[in-house]
Amino acid sequence: MSVLQTKPKQITKKLIETLPERACTVVISRYGLGADSKRMTLEAIGQNYGITRERVRQIENYALGKIKQSGLISKERKIFDELLSAIDSLGGVVHEDHLFENLSAKEDEKNHIHLLLVLGDEFTKEKETENFNPRWYIDKNLADKVHSALIKLNGEIAENDLISEEEILKLFSKLVSDVPKKYVSDSETLKRWLLISKNVGKNQLGEWGLSSSSNINAKGMRDYAYLIIRQHGSPMHFAEVTRKIGEMFNKKAHVATCHNELIKDPRFVLVGRGLYALKEWGYMVGVVKDVINQMLKQNGPMTKDEIIENVLKERYVKENTIIVNLQDPKCFKKTKDGKYTLI
Repeated sequence: MSVLQTKPKQITKKLIETLPERACTVVISRYGLGADSKRMTLEAIGQNYGITRERVRQIENYALGKIKQSGLISKERKIFDELLSAIDSLGGVVHEDHLFENLSAKEDEKNHIHLLLVLGDEFTKEKETENFNPRWYIDKNLADKVHSALIKLNGEIAENDLISEEEILKLFSKLVSDVPKKYVSDSETLKRWLLISKNVGKNQLGEWGLSSSSNINAKGMRDYAYLIIRQHGSPMHFAEVTRKIGEMFNKKAHVATCHNELIKDPRFVLVGRGLYALKEWGYMVGVVKDVINQMLKQNGPMTKDEIIENVLKERYVKENTIIVNLQDPKCFKKTKDGKYTLI
């Protein structure tokens, strides 16, 4: 539903109907004001008229200039004031897609709003760049500060960091502390500003980080599994991981495929029968025998009870499994004082 009380289509019709026929047609085609709402490129319009794309650009600029000079805009001041107020309520600088989503739910109406924004001197569009998505603003000083803060924010986050929404808003608010309080104190405004950046993003679990990280833009089964297990916070069976991938990422996943992917990825450690944990949690890599080996290397000779106690912190296995592995004469031996050590 449109937040505008004035009807954009009615206004644009008044603004363009005084233009010469070809200029009017070019504006309708360029901004998708026709019945099909299709926006045409300069080249496509040029082909229809048998003229160059540069000539079409000149006609478009002429048409927009003529409307601005006609005095019609001042007569329709209400809708421009409404647009100004709407952008201010969205934070003063806003991602283009988000702006139009908030202004109207109707695709054809968005095209008419776009023309009005182009005609209004209060509104400035910044094109997409390496760091930012296309956005509109009503205050250049504010926009510059937001852009600067977003660049600084990128430098505050490591490649594989995952940050809660609360944390990233707190961090970002400090970086834009010198803008009007009405913006910084509004978490929704801060989130809208974050959408402007191409360097930071949010994954499907609501966690923030760098857009270049697989933790934010997950691209396969292993990445999905990592995020699922990390959010769970403790070891998970691969069958449960598979089910969660389907639920949370809406991705078809087969249990056997998921199991194979987890085995191959060094981020995961098999800690029990089908149970996987994250290596970053500090779990030792390898089977039970490997874990015992690493413990004895780190701690020196240990009693059977000490070994069992420590292995059970690393692996979800029965005590008897640990005892059986300790009996391997090729790897371990018992000392005179009853402790176990490496061969």
